[in-house]
Amino acid sequence: MPTPDFILDLRRFVGTRPLPLVGVTAVVVRDGDVLLGRRSDNGHLTPVTGIVDPGEEPADAAARETLEEAGVVCRVERLAWVHQIPRVTYPNGDQSDYLDLVFRCSWVSGEPYPADGEMTEVGWYDARSLPELELPDMRRRIEHALRDEDAARFEGGR
Repeated sequence: MPTPDFILDLRRFVGTRPLPLVGVTAVVVRDGDVLLGRRSDNGHLTPVTGIVDPGEEPADAAARETLEEAGVVCRVERLAWVHQIPRVTYPNGDQSDYLDLVFRCSWVSGEPYPADGEMTEVGWYDARSLPELELPDMRRRIEHALRDEDAARFEGGR
């Protein structure tokens, strides 16, 4: 997965120090199924995820990432969960702190396929019997998105 140009530009100034970024997770639902893909970088099965571009609305980023990664057009319905992901340190030493915004999305059109190479396979999985996910956090993202709640869940604020 290529690193976005704006991050490469920032890295010239901050080096490998922690870089705060906003990420999105798009939990796309169709007839009781959830869209999941196997990531090409680590082989993990996850919903669609990505980084918000500068000046981009987060909900637009969720829809864009879904189309780019899975070839699926979705409608973003609501913000489901706001949470901080523990610091990520990449093999090259770069560190990132992601604020992740989880959106519940509904399928509009398109059959999933690994559109841009960030996923090796993409498909629909029954939300009631999801396979084992390598990252427990991903299951929590899906669970929050599937809840019938109007308000988004958030962490902290105590």
